[in-house]
Amino acid sequence: MAIQRIAVVGAGQMGSGIAQVAAQSGLTVTLLDAVPGLAVKAHGKLGGSLQKLVEKGKITAEVRQGILDRIHPADAVDAAAGSDLAIEAIVERVEPKVELLRKLDALLPPHAILASNTSSISITQLAASTKRPGQFIGMHFMNPPPVMQLIEIIRGLQTSDETWTTVVDLATKTFGKTTVTSKDVPGFIVNRVLIPLINEACFALQEGLATPEDIDTGVKLGLNHPMGPLTLADFIGLDTCLFIADVLHRELGEDKYRPAALLRQYVAAGWLGRKSGRGFYKYA
Repeated sequence: MAIQRIAVVGAGQMGSGIAQVAAQSGLTVTLLDAVPGLAVKAHGKLGGSLQKLVEKGKITAEVRQGILDRIHPADAVDAAAGSDLAIEAIVERVEPKVELLRKLDALLPPHAILASNTSSISITQLAASTKRPGQFIGMHFMNPPPVMQLIEIIRGLQTSDETWTTVVDLATKTFGKTTVTSKDVPGFIVNRVLIPLINEACFALQEGLATPEDIDTGVKLGLNHPMGPLTLADFIGLDTCLFIADVLHRELGEDKYRPAALLRQYVAAGWLGRKSGRGFYKYA
């Protein structure tokens, strides 16, 4: 099945980034968000980011305008009707995702595929809330989607071979990304490895092993990582890290996934990171 029209629901950093990737690849994109005006705001912010690329000579003004013209912001979920693929990229919580997916399922044409950008929630569980579980799949984009090369593909128990092939072809041949395919197990591949690393860095900080700066520098230079685990946790959002750690601990049942108390305290205090407020570091 050829995918020409995509709906991305959630106009935050991930959703707008996914919309940019699709539009850069020549597809028509509807960018949706339930918060009035947020999709329009995201569209304007993207225009500013693309203008910087024009000024650096990385793209032309014509390319920039073409990308923006292919992205259509909207507030109502009804705007997703007629899409060949809808990708949800909203808050990492089961209930709002299920509610949204049921609405999209009723709106989309019979041939359309539903995908979730979840980084930890069961694809099989989400698919069960729709009437098209065979046409449901996980597409976990890395952050930020326009820059990161990987898309993690997750097959639910009922995901059809045709759906998997269509989505992998879209990711590799149309988007120019690299894919890995994971079973539908909590954390999938990337977060199954990443979150315990971040959590162990939180334990190290909690125990006074070293300063945040030394922990991050040790991992960056000692393991050749581009970013330290505490910096990365701030970038992801501490609440998201905690949510995924809780999922791993609850679903896999092993004590090694138990979230550090310090991480839970920082989230309770509202120190959520995300490169703006106060996480493990206070950003300027």
